[in-house]
Amino acid sequence: MFGLGWGEALALVVIALLVFGPEKLPQAASQAGRTLRQLRQMANNAKADLQANMGPEFANFDPADLNPKNFVRKHLLDDLEKDWNDTSATTTAEPVAPTPELGVGEIPPYDNEAT
Repeated sequence: MFGLGWGEALALVVIALLVFGPEKLPQAASQAGRTLRQLRQMANNAKADLQANMGPEFANFDPADLNPKNFVRKHLLDDLEKDWNDTSATTTAEPVAPTPELGVGEIPPYDNEAT
């Protein structure tokens, strides 16, 4: 529930009980639930209006796709996962020759262009 554990939820209930008192706590909880329901309904209506007014080319538009995490996952990582899981593609890479082991005290080769 919103990333809260039992301890945090219990602390919030105790604080609410102290702030509102036992008489007004049920009334405040029902009002908070009603407000949350209205906010959710307004968000759903705004999303439906946005999708209806954008035209048929944006029929499957989801505002959550505007979140950078979702955007990257949808447009970049999905293609990588499809390529990664594609077993029909065969690679024609040539086998790489094993590199010789260095002897004791031997200096490894240095590539100026690699640094």
